[in-house]
Amino acid sequence: MDDWEDRVLFLDGEALVIDKPAGLAVHPGPRTRRSLEDHLAALRFGFRRLPHPVHRLDRDTSGCLLLARNPKVHKSLQQAFETGGVRKTYVAVLDGIPPGVSGTIDLALGKRSSAEQGWRMVADPAGKASLTHWRLAAARDGRALVLFMPETGRTHQIRVHAADGLGVPIFGDPIYGPGQGPTLLHALSLRVERERKPPVEATAPLPESFAAAGFTAADLDAAHAL
Repeated sequence: MDDWEDRVLFLDGEALVIDKPAGLAVHPGPRTRRSLEDHLAALRFGFRRLPHPVHRLDRDTSGCLLLARNPKVHKSLQQAFETGGVRKTYVAVLDGIPPGVSGTIDLALGKRSSAEQGWRMVADPAGKASLTHWRLAAARDGRALVLFMPETGRTHQIRVHAADGLGVPIFGDPIYGPGQGPTLLHALSLRVERERKPPVEATAPLPESFAAAGFTAADLDAAHAL
C-alpha cells in the first residue's frame, strides 16, 4: 500500500478525507477479507482513536472517502449524508457515448438475488427513489468521460444509472457492463456541511487508469470551463 500521508486530501481535528485506491474494500466481506479496516491505525495521525468511515465506496471505486475521527463527529457527519448536507461528484469512463450532453436519471432501484449471478441492483419502480444528474465532459474513440452528481446514495446507484438509465455501462464494470479491464469510476469531489466549522471539502486527482483509457485531468478542466 502507498504511504497514506500521500493520500490525505483533507485533515482537521474532526474529519479525514483520503483518496481510496481502487481494489481496496472499505469493509471486509466474504470475498474481501482485507480492507481499509486493516489500515486504520496508519490513519490516526496523532490521535489515539481509530478513524472510521462515514460512508462507503465500492471496492473498485477510487477517490474521496470521508472518515470521522471520533464517535460524536461520526454521528453528525452521518446525519449530514441523511439530510442532504453532502455534495458528491463522480467521474466515469463509459463504454460508449450517451445520448445528449447532460440530464437527470430518475430511476428507483431494488436488490435482486439469484443463485447464478448472486445479488445486484436493478431498476425497480417499487424500489428506493434514486436520482443522479450527469454531464458529458469529453468523448473520443467510442468512449465518454461523464460527470455524475448523485442526490441520493443508493448501493451501486451510478453504475446502474449509467447502464440502465443512460444505456451505456461504465467501462470495466464486471456486474453491469462487459467487465474487461479496471472499473473506471472515481469519487472526484466531496463537500460536507458542518454546523460549527467550515465544510469538509476535498478533490481527488484522476487516477492513471483513466489516462490509459484516453482521458486526463485536462478533459475535466475543459468541462468545468464550459
